[in-house]
Amino acid sequence: MEETIQPLSRIALELGPITVYWYGLLIGLGVVIGYILATRETERRGLPKDTFADLLIWALPIAIISARLYYVIFRWEHYADNPIKVFAIWEGGLAIHGGLIGGVVTAYIFAKKRGISLWKLLDIAAPSIIIAQAIGRWGNFMNQEVYGGPVTREFLERLMLPEFIINQMYINDPQFGLSYYQPTFLYESVWNILGFVLLLWLRRVNLKQGEIFLSYVIWYSVGRFFIEGMRLDNLMIGDILRAAQIVSILLIVGAIILWIYRRKTGLAARNYLDDEPAAQTPSSHTKSKKTKKKKKK
Repeated sequence: MEETIQPLSRIALELGPITVYWYGLLIGLGVVIGYILATRETERRGLPKDTFADLLIWALPIAIISARLYYVIFRWEHYADNPIKVFAIWEGGLAIHGGLIGGVVTAYIFAKKRGISLWKLLDIAAPSIIIAQAIGRWGNFMNQEVYGGPVTREFLERLMLPEFIINQMYINDPQFGLSYYQPTFLYESVWNILGFVLLLWLRRVNLKQGEIFLSYVIWYSVGRFFIEGMRLDNLMIGDILRAAQIVSILLIVGAIILWIYRRKTGLAARNYLDDEPAAQTPSSHTKSKKTKKKKKK
């Protein structure tokens, strides 16, 4: 006898003709939290306070469009007969790798026009990006997507998951039917939270500019490679290769090569904590006090 478990509603609230979905709401929440964190760090690093506000005006819509295009390209068979569904992003289907491509390209152009170091900008943004991804994965949870292969309820209970997560993992999959499934969305969310903590710690280590962002690329890609291997809803290249795993390998190798190259050629000359506003450094603060005393005399 099949269990009767009612999934959580994908709709957060309805205001007349306007329907707000949890998917979009949680992605938006991730963006807002990421923006607040990045803005605070921007001031500490001596950049104008409105730097990320100005950047997001362009980067956010471009990242959403590129994330959707990336997804649709690999899943075109689902949209070929009904192309209008391409615009139904509230149903899910935003590929993180596509969003990163659009976001980084936009940041590059923005940094060039503003005369800001791209690496400095990306370093500041890295923790914000990964925590936004961690929050956004819960939008996939509400949509009952980004899950792995079939498991038993006992398996999920052994993970000590709360009841609402276990019940939401009871899904009617087109291939395997009604069953409990691996909560791979949760694995990735936890991995990203750990990455967020790591990146905050690396700020204190004071790596070369650009290396916090490269650390993010490596950390996220390692986790994504293994978690992707468990997922059922993969974007495929042909019938065998999983797009996210191929991209993850390329990103890991590329980030390591770039890290070594920048160190050896001297391109990574400045450290992350360089250019900190003088008013925030203890030594300069002490000097300013001494100068004031001299003036009083």
